[in-house]
Amino acid sequence: MFNALLVEKDEDSGKTSAAVKQIAVDDLPEAEVLVAVEYSTVNYKDGLCVGPGGGLVRHYPHVPGIDFAGTVEASTDARYKPGDKVVLTGWRVGEAHWGGYAQKARVKADWLVPLPKGLDTRAAMAVGTAGLTAMLSVMALEDHGLEPGHGPVLVTGAAGGVGSVATAILAHLGHEVAAVTGRPETGDYLKDLGASRIVPREELTEVTKKPLEGEQWAGCVDAVAGAMLGRVLKQMKYGTSVAAVGLAGGAVIEGAMITPFILRGVNLLGIDSVMQPYENRLRAWERVARDLPMEKLEAMIEPAALSDLPELGRAILKGQVKGRVVVDVNA
Repeated sequence: MFNALLVEKDEDSGKTSAAVKQIAVDDLPEAEVLVAVEYSTVNYKDGLCVGPGGGLVRHYPHVPGIDFAGTVEASTDARYKPGDKVVLTGWRVGEAHWGGYAQKARVKADWLVPLPKGLDTRAAMAVGTAGLTAMLSVMALEDHGLEPGHGPVLVTGAAGGVGSVATAILAHLGHEVAAVTGRPETGDYLKDLGASRIVPREELTEVTKKPLEGEQWAGCVDAVAGAMLGRVLKQMKYGTSVAAVGLAGGAVIEGAMITPFILRGVNLLGIDSVMQPYENRLRAWERVARDLPMEKLEAMIEPAALSDLPELGRAILKGQVKGRVVVDVNA
């Protein structure tokens, strides 16, 4: 028997509840690789799945946790053997398939990647889906011409998980980073990560009818969407790109017009981390190990245990979590 955060649903009321309970290996879903989980983390989707599900959870009882890192205990797939260190992000694990909020998890071999050199399992979960998404965003911007010296790169939702890692990576690569936040108290934190300028959120949330605004940004990692993305698109420099990774401000791009795309050649790049092909994942993890300063990563970490997850799930849905929560499932 081992500990897991089990989310259960009352069929009469439809309400869900989450608590740490003991389960057995036989309770885990069938798959090729059994992993002794060491660390997990907390993402926005985790907040949904720990709570009422947000439409992501198909069956109850359920073990959330879309990310985990640990050691292979058993495998029927030749790619992995007992003792191998592995990382899992995405593939709807923690949503449709039981995830990492447990001391053991059983998953498909195709969903795993080897732990990259230069990272331990704790650091890998400080990165997690949020950090991997940030790295994929930076890679996409680079693939579309972003280079240091082209001008400031905007990061929206900068104090969140994706934004924190993106800020640290971009600054380490030599970019001038303008960090957008609605929480003034996070200014020093963002500057410590490498941001050279703090942009108050309210400067970018007004919906305007202008087809274009003054050219300001050489690139953007956007985790907000909504009115902010509509405004930012009008401020991008000629031929630059926005990597869109989230929708904390809403799924509709308010105030958006076609003009930035046809008059300035602006690119809107969609970034998905859930179904990324294996080779792209490896490339991104290798870049993380190389281009994310470990001292900056350490500054983002907030430690937690399985018992903290119900409250953390509620907090992240309210935008009250800063940086990266690292969950020690064995604490």
